Amino acid sequence: MTSAMRHAAPQVQSAASQDSHPVPDRQGGSLYAADPELRALLPLYLPADLLNLLQPHLERMGELAGGVLDELALIADQNPPTLTHRTRSGIDQQRVHKHPAYVELERVAFSEFGLAAVSHRGGVFGWDKPMPPAAKYALTYMLVQAEFGLCCPLSMTDSLTRTLRKFGDPALVEKFLPNLTTQVFEDLYQGAMFMTEQGAGSDVAATATRAVRDPQAEGGWRLSGDKWFCSNPDAALAMVLARVEDESGNAVPGHKGVSLFLLPRTLSDGSTNQYRIIRLKDKLGTRSMASGEIRLEGASAYLVGELGRGFVQMADMINNSRLSNGVRAAGLMRRALTEGLFIAHERKAFGKRLEDMPLMRRQLLS
Repeated sequence: MTSAMRHAAPQVQSAASQDSHPVPDRQGGSLYAADPELRALLPLYLPADLLNLLQPHLERMGELAGGVLDELALIADQNPPTLTHRTRSGIDQQRVHKHPAYVELERVAFSEFGLAAVSHRGGVFGWDKPMPPAAKYALTYMLVQAEFGLCCPLSMTDSLTRTLRKFGDPALVEKFLPNLTTQVFEDLYQGAMFMTEQGAGSDVAATATRAVRDPQAEGGWRLSGDKWFCSNPDAALAMVLARVEDESGNAVPGHKGVSLFLLPRTLSDGSTNQYRIIRLKDKLGTRSMASGEIRLEGASAYLVGELGRGFVQMADMINNSRLSNGVRAAGLMRRALTEGLFIAHERKAFGKRLEDMPLMRRQLLS
């Protein structure tokens, strides 16, 4: 257990203390043990040998999410990331500063459980091939009950890897796949998508960011323009939509001009790519995870897939993220139900347990 995890370890109240307090607290209890419906569903969707292998890891995630990770998530939410533009000696070097509690959450998700790698390679938990999505989502379903913000970078890393493998040139996949799927935390490349612009939200055909061929640029392209809402803005790799030019140097209009590019944060020679984080967003939700505004200033990038098929290819990444969002939403609802059931069973009013009150039973069942 790291120092951050020790700091966040829940202090279990004594039995006498709990008995004297009218509001019971289930903190520290396993979210996996508290979810018989999940345990009943897993044998229907996972092969028996894989489920047997995963069982201790599911149990561990349930214990962590119900205790230490829950505490770390609260600390991270109360201490959102900050952005500095220069070092103390004045060197232009942007950095997103994350609280140690958030970094510990990253280590658990990416390194210990390999949640961004498990669908793409063998070796996670000793399984010799990529696991089916149900395995990844079962673990994510419990993780998100403690921490939602981190699950966005986790999902984008997983989804970027999928889209890169599906549409990217084999040499490009070979170049970046090992770092995207490693469980060695210090070697990990996290992923992001830079898509939204001030004038192009849902209307992707209005994308104004420009892509220009440049044989001197790493990847052969340079991107210029502003992206308005970019979660995980300091990710090592981002998928970016940009508009290409025709042979006359004019922007190709509509969806046909939009292509997909892979944008590295750091170039092969160790230098920082030519784009800046203008500021971080002051958000109502997911405060533990940074989102920012990006200005591309002739940034080097690699074309992914076919020219003019950018939206179709990016939709693959978006749809995979939407599936993850659905799992996460279900996880949050499950956490709320677990807390409600516990309180209803343990708390008394008017001489009865709340679960014995007709209106409370109707609410829990609705």
